[in-house]
Amino acid sequence: MTRNFHRCLNAVTLAGLVGLLIGCSALDRVEQIGRAPDLRPIQNPVQDEDYEPVILPMPPEMQTVYNANSLWESGARQFFKDQRASKIGDLVTVNIQIEDSASLENTTERRRTTTENDDASALLGFEASFDAILPEAVDPTNLVDIDTRSVHEGEGSVEREETINLKVAAIVTQTLPNGNLVIRGRQEVRVNFEVRELFIAGVIRPEDITADNTIDSSKVAEARIIYGGRGQLTDVQQPRYGFQLLDIIYPF
Repeated sequence: MTRNFHRCLNAVTLAGLVGLLIGCSALDRVEQIGRAPDLRPIQNPVQDEDYEPVILPMPPEMQTVYNANSLWESGARQFFKDQRASKIGDLVTVNIQIEDSASLENTTERRRTTTENDDASALLGFEASFDAILPEAVDPTNLVDIDTRSVHEGEGSVEREETINLKVAAIVTQTLPNGNLVIRGRQEVRVNFEVRELFIAGVIRPEDITADNTIDSSKVAEARIIYGGRGQLTDVQQPRYGFQLLDIIYPF
């Protein structure tokens, strides 16, 4: 009785929490009725809740050598001041060009047949006693007869094609000991009642930044690129919370 009570209590608590979360989200959507979604405030990227400093393996630190009576600064790329991003707070434009396509087909077929026959016609003389223990229909010479057959066939096909051409300005948030730069950028565009969001983060080499202070996304290591939206159109494209919950917990 106590165990069933605790189970019911846990189920009610879980249902209450789910309902509370759904209710909070629904209230937020109700507040947005009749007006466009709010944009995020401009703030220091380091202060984002999901921001974490990047820690990667680094080579041994090299001692800087200064040449006396030289017009060139140690480590300078050219005689005049370099306008490319090189320190925390600098901006760099990232050209996001993704043209990805994949086609995959897979077919699996498996068949297995097992047959086993066992008898107990001679078992230390006790086979004659089977009649007193087992029903009359049991034949000791044909005690076990197993026949198993298994057939499995599977077929899968995946076709995918993606093309993204975007530009976004990112901020240098960290300089690593080997000179590489950690960048992080976010862009929001609101059109009517839909907000399109673009986010990029990763690690770049200063040598890969071109003279016009741009870099291709293919040269961004540990790249994290997010392109999506939020608003009325996005809400319509998503299934309701009840269907999502049933899809998770329904076992069949």
